[in-house]
Amino acid sequence: MSHQPSPTRYANPALYRRTGRSGLKLSRLSLGLWHNFGDTDLYDNSRALVLRAFDLGITHFDLANNYGPPPGSAERNFGRMLREDLAAHRDELIISTKAGYLMWDGPCGEWGSRKHILASLDQSLKRLGLDYVDIFYHHRPDPDTPLEESMGALALAVRSGKALYVALSNYNPEQTARAAAILRDLGTPCLLHQPKYHMYERTPERGLFDVLLKEGIGAIPFCPLAQGLLTNRYLNGIPEDSRAVRDPRFLKPEHITEAKLTQLRQLNTLAQSRGQSLAQLALLWVLRQPAVTTALIGASKVAQIEDNLAALNSPDLTPAESAQIDKILG
Repeated sequence: MSHQPSPTRYANPALYRRTGRSGLKLSRLSLGLWHNFGDTDLYDNSRALVLRAFDLGITHFDLANNYGPPPGSAERNFGRMLREDLAAHRDELIISTKAGYLMWDGPCGEWGSRKHILASLDQSLKRLGLDYVDIFYHHRPDPDTPLEESMGALALAVRSGKALYVALSNYNPEQTARAAAILRDLGTPCLLHQPKYHMYERTPERGLFDVLLKEGIGAIPFCPLAQGLLTNRYLNGIPEDSRAVRDPRFLKPEHITEAKLTQLRQLNTLAQSRGQSLAQLALLWVLRQPAVTTALIGASKVAQIEDNLAALNSPDLTPAESAQIDKILG
């Protein structure tokens, strides 16, 4: 039986923001399926996360060919949700996927050749059970392929009807400016750029956001909560069941120093003074950037999605509060 979504899911028009200079509006928080949606995770929990997010007004669901584990399984599982629960609501959804990381053996299994990008998109569409995706990304720049070839493949994906918009991820400011110019000349403007951005990773402030504002490209930061560091999980140390212990590939225990824990507690005190959780404060901090359209949240529990979205009910950070955060972070 198909899911019957909440009739009030669009009750708050302030939840949506126009993307760059395009006509597309995205929910200010989007759900990323990088973790917790693969075959190693409980499908019923993954399904509950997606359906609850949709019920709360989140319309954008972000995937990539390699999300899992194993690679491809997040797309396959999301495709099942589309087929069994959300088929009647396809046109309400903004679904993205990416190509660029290793997916199959041989020299065409990764990076940025036309062969890899278009073959990967075809594979993604099969796993998702879709004729097209709304947004198709090149996941990372290829140092050995001309940028014109990679961007030409993205433009061809749109001309062939397999994607509506194209986007970039992990490109530096100079690469982004060049790619945007090429895509514009091809008649397929770049819609979004997906960088890593949070309180402890501020590299996009050094040029990238300026390029995005100039080019009319929206930013959609990933890891806005620093893989869970900017939540209440680590205020009293490193829990045994935390991601830093279970899967230290992205958040290593040795990086969670006493000095950093002191900063987290000070940030949490500021959040509490605003009637917020630390995660809510961290999300508003990311969304304060004029270039940012939406922030990609991850979740393993429905309550995390609900808490994250509640951040949008709070007033924006004041200049004094932003300055206080900068002082805490040193």
